[in-house]
Amino acid sequence: MEPALELGEFLRSRRARMRPEDVGFASGSGPRRVPGLRREEVAYLAGVSVDYYVRLEQGRNRGVSDSVLGAVADALRMDDDERAHLVRLARPDDDDAGAPDGRPARPGVRQLLDWISAPALAVDHRLDIVAWNRPACVLITDLSALSPTQRNMARLHLLDAEISGRYPDVDLIAREVVGQLRIAVGRYPRDAALHRLIAELAAKSPEFRHHWERHAVHTKSSGFKRVNHPEAGLLTLAYEITHFPQDPNLSLLVYTAAPDTPEAQALRLMATG
Repeated sequence: MEPALELGEFLRSRRARMRPEDVGFASGSGPRRVPGLRREEVAYLAGVSVDYYVRLEQGRNRGVSDSVLGAVADALRMDDDERAHLVRLARPDDDDAGAPDGRPARPGVRQLLDWISAPALAVDHRLDIVAWNRPACVLITDLSALSPTQRNMARLHLLDAEISGRYPDVDLIAREVVGQLRIAVGRYPRDAALHRLIAELAAKSPEFRHHWERHAVHTKSSGFKRVNHPEAGLLTLAYEITHFPQDPNLSLLVYTAAPDTPEAQALRLMATG
């Protein structure tokens, strides 16, 4: 999708989620054909003309200032991730050739993963798994036996029946996947491989489609994931995500557990078994 169209859909989704009465407008002030705020109400709250806001929603304000974008974000009560996404969509990079082309991880990244005893993965902006260690294969599946196309966190969690069936919180996982892929689209709007992945997920996963249509946008640096492991049983694992300074589109994902818990014992066995 072109950045201008993506911007318009994003702003409309943020207008739709707001209740007029929450920002001082009477909900009964005239018929409302769509839920949420009208364009003129957003313009009023942001302190800009209605025409200016309409042009912004149509992607026709390439020179929009920081102050206007900030005012619109305030009016629509955006969080930090949404604000950053708004700026990327409003000021698209005409040359997104910098999007990685699926090249393998550097030897140093692979070496680092081998030294980590917990399940660890290197994942790119498309959620492709470009490197992994042995404990990750024990936890998830034998990644080396999969094709490069199959080695994708979104496909494994949402489309692979055997693997996705192990994760009870499918809706939560779909929301997190959408949040990350929406951000990736904002950074690389012309990444063909990314758009093919999104189209496949939307066609095959109702949970993904639901959150994609709602324009969920957020980043995750930590959290918890429940997995019903075929040997270890139901585990609630913590995870941490960080980035490689030399590879800005590559993230390090590590699963951990609190000491003296069944999950910690299970991870130790995955590392040594």
